[in-house]
Amino acid sequence: MTLGVIATIEVREGKNQEFEATFGKLAEQVLAREEGCLFYALHRSKSDPQTYKVLEQYRSPEDLQAHGKTDYFQAANAELGGLVAAAPDIEVLDGV
Repeated sequence: MTLGVIATIEVREGKNQEFEATFGKLAEQVLAREEGCLFYALHRSKSDPQTYKVLEQYRSPEDLQAHGKTDYFQAANAELGGLVAAAPDIEVLDGV
C-alpha cells in the first residue's frame, strides 16, 4: 500500500526565493535517487504566499522512513530550518 504525505510549511517573510531554490535542489535529488518515492512536489498557496504544501507519495512505509535518513535530506532540512517560521505540519495518509 502506498503512503501519501502532505507537509504544510510556513516560510519567513522575504525568504521565499531562497526556500524555493533550496527545496528545488532537494526535490531533484529525491526524485533521482529514491525509487520508492513516486511523487515529490512543492506548491505555494494562492491565498497566502508564505504557505507551502509539499505533496509526496511513497511505495511503502520503509521508503518514507528511508527518505528522512538520506544525507541530502538531512543537509537540506538544516538549511531550510533557517527559512521557515515553524516546524512543518506533517500529515501521513494511506493510499487507496
